[in-house]
Amino acid sequence: MSEQKILAERFEANRVHLRAVAYRILGSASEADDAVQDAWLRLSGAGGGEVDHFRGWLTTTVARISLDMLRARKRRAERPIGPEAEAMASGDDVEREALMADSVGVAVLIVLEALAPAERVAFVLHDMFDVPFDDIARIVGRSTAATRQLASRARRRVQGASAGAEADRARQREVVEAFLAASRGDDFSALLALLDPGVLLRADATAVAMSLARGGAGAPVLAAETRGAEAVARTFSGRARAAQVALIDGDAGLVFAPGGKPIVVFDFVVENGRIIEISLIADAHNIAALDLSAPMRH
Repeated sequence: MSEQKILAERFEANRVHLRAVAYRILGSASEADDAVQDAWLRLSGAGGGEVDHFRGWLTTTVARISLDMLRARKRRAERPIGPEAEAMASGDDVEREALMADSVGVAVLIVLEALAPAERVAFVLHDMFDVPFDDIARIVGRSTAATRQLASRARRRVQGASAGAEADRARQREVVEAFLAASRGDDFSALLALLDPGVLLRADATAVAMSLARGGAGAPVLAAETRGAEAVARTFSGRARAAQVALIDGDAGLVFAPGGKPIVVFDFVVENGRIIEISLIADAHNIAALDLSAPMRH
């Protein structure tokens, strides 16, 4: 038996699982089929011998493809939930009937559709397919803590606790706005009060390089990781004057966007009213992958 045929058989053995993952993320049977087919093309191009953890690789690949499709759909403002989903169970395709019978239901899919793409992927992969947050973080391009926050907010929405989820978002916005005010006002004490003692500041390679280039102008030189409230407060005190509050994958954060082009994104993780993590994202590819909304206004 040829290697390609063996690879195709291994893929077919996982097709129902992959379609289930894609359908729960996308809420559209046709788009789920497209995502699975795209995963097969990528697999056949990569060659099965080079793929470790076959099922996990396929799950990750389908999730990434589905996330890209969600983001593209959001930009087009399309909503696929409706007659198509409701009609699936009456189709002749046995696998589609099994998928629909085992699905979370149209009502929940409609709730999921209201989530930001990364929130939806984090919730579906973790809560429905038990994918570890570390693995999901690599798919959505966020830290593990930020990914856990995305899934938690999505879970509350799905469980009908949308008021609580919105309260969390409102509280995060308050904390982010207070952080911005304290940074601009050079209020070191206020910054310390907002930061968890063990807060972690992450900066991607592009952000570190940018800080090195601007070091001569008095800007702080960033490390890939800086831990501790005092060190992080010193980094931001008197700074962030040009940053604006914005939505980043559904959560309040900051963006530096001169001329309307995002250059640096400040991604926050807030727990119990304090900032436990800040990620500075300056890599253009990673910024493009984020779901960024225009700065929020009162």
